[in-house]
Amino acid sequence: MQSQLKTKLSLFMFLQYFIWSTWYMTLGAYLGTLNFSGTEIGASYGAFAWGAILSPFIVGLIADRFFASEKIIAVLGIAGGLVMLAIPQFKTFGSVYPSLILYCTLYAPTLALGNSLSMHHLADAKKDFPFVKIFSAVGWIAGGVVLSLLKAEQSPVQHYLAGGTSIVFGVFALSLPHTPPKKRGQDVSLAEVLGLDALALLKKPAFAIFILCMFLICIPLYFYFVNMGTYLTQLQWEGMAGKMTLAQVSDVIFLLLLPVMLKSLGYKKTIFLGILAWVTRYFMLSASATSSGSALIFGAILLHGVCYDFLFIAGQLYVDDEANERIRGAAQGLIAIILWGFGSLVGTFLAGKVMDAHKLAEAKGSIAHDWSGIWATPAWIAVAVLVVFMLFFREPPAKTPAAK
Repeated sequence: MQSQLKTKLSLFMFLQYFIWSTWYMTLGAYLGTLNFSGTEIGASYGAFAWGAILSPFIVGLIADRFFASEKIIAVLGIAGGLVMLAIPQFKTFGSVYPSLILYCTLYAPTLALGNSLSMHHLADAKKDFPFVKIFSAVGWIAGGVVLSLLKAEQSPVQHYLAGGTSIVFGVFALSLPHTPPKKRGQDVSLAEVLGLDALALLKKPAFAIFILCMFLICIPLYFYFVNMGTYLTQLQWEGMAGKMTLAQVSDVIFLLLLPVMLKSLGYKKTIFLGILAWVTRYFMLSASATSSGSALIFGAILLHGVCYDFLFIAGQLYVDDEANERIRGAAQGLIAIILWGFGSLVGTFLAGKVMDAHKLAEAKGSIAHDWSGIWATPAWIAVAVLVVFMLFFREPPAKTPAAK
């Protein structure tokens, strides 16, 4: 039974991230064909932030109290698919933007619900969940490759592919094991839903600095997602969606290395390397704009595993380690809202504004922006975050087995 369950959950993760991959990285390239400004493209990417902010309400106030997880995932998947299929019919920011917010509000809760359902049913979640979760990276890679094979990076085909797959994903969710609501009949406070119980951790100076740095690093982080598709489109890269999935190959490799790094280096040095990787990534992209920079761009893409795993996965493990059993879930919810919610809103907005500010008065062939200046902006922001982190964050003391 566990073998069959792991197969189902692996396919679930594959489909979930296949959907995300088929539109997210190339959304900017498609919106460029509709003559959206940089600010409008940035705001469109910020739609996912609203999904992340609203997700706890759906999960905590509805899913956890009234509906089985597999059924609400099915409803969200099918409804989200229908919304995604409708998006190509809209051609203006005023119609695309609210449609994306609606879609992301439907999609984002499936991430938390899927993880929770998986860990609930796996007999040995600590051992088996990472194996299952690897298929999310496989799904992301497959989505980018399929999109490139269809030559759909600048086409509404990406939305049809994501929407159709989302409906399949929703139907498939009904085959997952029954997972009744965890808090049926219980009163759930708004503070619990939003993870506000974890604010007590901010009394620890090191934890407060960590949260501040995580929020600040999200500002330059989203330049990559907002601008990369447009940059590669102007460079006239063919099959860019497939090439960008090298980031997920890197992700798998460095995820496997993360436990070794944390054991040998600790949290501070590991997270330092994660922030440093973002600095390096953006300076490489800035340099690529003034040279024949394909090698630099590929290098920046391949740094993704260090950028993401050594910073955010290590950060989530740090939060888990600092929180006690009572507020552990609240602490993870709090950091999720900060990273994918408010951090994303600020980062995507600024990325779009910077893109507009660096638009060339006269295009140089297919190049319509000063990309060296665009990429240098998040590089220097990341440098500032790196300095703050190194000066003020303190490695937590090692815990004895009895203290954990």
